[in-house]
Parts: sequence; structure tokens; C-alpha cells
Amino acid sequence: MRGLIDAHTLLWAVDDPSKLGPAAMADLQDPGNELLVSAGTIWEMAIKVGLGKLALSWPYRPWIERALTDLGAIILPIGVAHADAQAKLPHHHRDPFDRLLIAQALVEGMTIIGNDG
Repeated sequence: MRGLIDAHTLLWAVDDPSKLGPAAMADLQDPGNELLVSAGTIWEMAIKVGLGKLALSWPYRPWIERALTDLGAIILPIGVAHADAQAKLPHHHRDPFDRLLIAQALVEGMTIIGNDG
């Protein structure tokens, strides 16, 4: 499976794994899974840290680098196809970062590993 890790899942996987559900934990630990983190998630977390709305166990840059390394995750860039797909989504997803993840998952044929429905 190719799994796109959302921000909450990334945060909990590093700083508080007890908050992860059994399915998310299994997805993150399965060596057969390809794990990705959207460039948008990296940006979203950096914005929240900069605004003081998100506290991490380490300063942002070493935290995100460690998270990617520990999970064996790679960064998924944002492309034109992703932007186009989000423009066509229904508007019950208003958060721009959620819309981006949904669009990326649809375009790339991935499963989102997260806690949102």
C-alpha cells in the first residue's frame, strides 16, 4: 500500500504514539508499505509552529527530518494535477490542507493514513 500520512498522524507517530489507532499504527509499521508525507503537510506544520499553535518535542527542522527518517517516509511534491483535482472536489472539505491531501491521494492512488473521515 502507498500511504499518505496526515499531519496529526505524523505528529502522534513521533511525539505520542499512544494516540494512534491500531490501523494507523499497523500501516506505519508495515515494511511493505510506501509512506509519503505531502509537501503541504510539511508546510502546514511549519506554519503552525511559527504561529505558536503547534509545539513539537524538538525544534521544527530537526523534528521533521527525524520524523521522515524514523518512518522511512518520502516527501510528495505538489503538482499541477493535484491542484486541478482539488479544484474539482466538493466543498464539504474547506480546510485547504485537507483538500490538498485528498486530491493528492486521489491522483496518486494512495490511502490517507489519518484520523479524519
